[in-house]
Amino acid sequence: MYKAIRKILFLLPPEEAHHLSLFLLQLFCSTSLTRKLLRKFFEPAKVSPIVLAGIHFRNRVGLAAGFDKNALHLRELSCLGFGHIEIGTVTPQPQRGNEKPRLFRLPADHALINRMGFNNDGVVTIAKRLKQWREEVQPYVDLEKPLIIGGNIGRNKSTSNEEAWRDYQYCFERLHPWVDYFVVNVSSPNTPGLRALQDRSFLEKILTGLQRKNQETNNPKPVFLKIAPDLAWSQVDEVIELVLAIGLNGLVVSNTTIQRDTLQTTPNTVSRMGAGGLSGAPLKERNTTLLQYIHQKTNGKIPLIASGGIFNATDAAEKFNVGASLVQVWTGFVYEGPAIAKNISAASPP
Repeated sequence: MYKAIRKILFLLPPEEAHHLSLFLLQLFCSTSLTRKLLRKFFEPAKVSPIVLAGIHFRNRVGLAAGFDKNALHLRELSCLGFGHIEIGTVTPQPQRGNEKPRLFRLPADHALINRMGFNNDGVVTIAKRLKQWREEVQPYVDLEKPLIIGGNIGRNKSTSNEEAWRDYQYCFERLHPWVDYFVVNVSSPNTPGLRALQDRSFLEKILTGLQRKNQETNNPKPVFLKIAPDLAWSQVDEVIELVLAIGLNGLVVSNTTIQRDTLQTTPNTVSRMGAGGLSGAPLKERNTTLLQYIHQKTNGKIPLIASGGIFNATDAAEKFNVGASLVQVWTGFVYEGPAIAKNISAASPP
């Protein structure tokens, strides 16, 4: 059924199709009865709970950051069987993001290219929205276990890398009461200079500052780092060393890639789309290799969340087999539809 719906959605520009899909889902979830029907249909038959960084995840399949940037659709997305939803990337001040069009499909490759540019409503507004969810909505949503929410945080485009640590701390402090874990995003290719924050001098200042703030709270939250798939192995080694030294809770592997090799889509078509991060099936092999490298290099000491090239149970099993504890989907959701969490859960370890 979704294949037929996808054909219609793919007639629209990608960003408009995304908003229409969420609007229709919101419309369908407007009553308790329809929400129960959706959960009955999309909840994974095989439940494989896991405790990671002290958090009890009801299953191992989550929705990656970028799908519900502004925490507007938690009630609706919670009906689709995800074990966690990551909101953001959130920045201190609201941002419109890059000029449209900024999201492109590559159907021949089961891929997307985006240069969204951290478009979001800003941390103050999003924190209020999450507060309302926690206090007024979630207690009345008929979930067996509370939905796990991650907060993906970044810097504003106008903030220099030298001052970036302030942006991360500002977002951290305001989201802290309302999210279950944090992901530090220094790896998006769509904010000028952001990936330079993966250099040790910048990264150490950001992460040590966050950990210090975290320990000052009565309820420290797990902090993960999201890395780019385009790092050289020497850079990966530096990240591993820093994560272990600071005591970070794990890594999200990985963000989108700026590589364009092995694509089936014609070079002229890709060129017309312009700059941006590539996600989806072309990222699968590199993502698996990176997961395996980190897992083996650290003897499994760093918990890993896999994000990249995951469309089905086979793809997820591949990630679990090389050391991932959780998987996240985004592009796979676009191509495979709302049953993706249910289908992937069939591959989850016992």
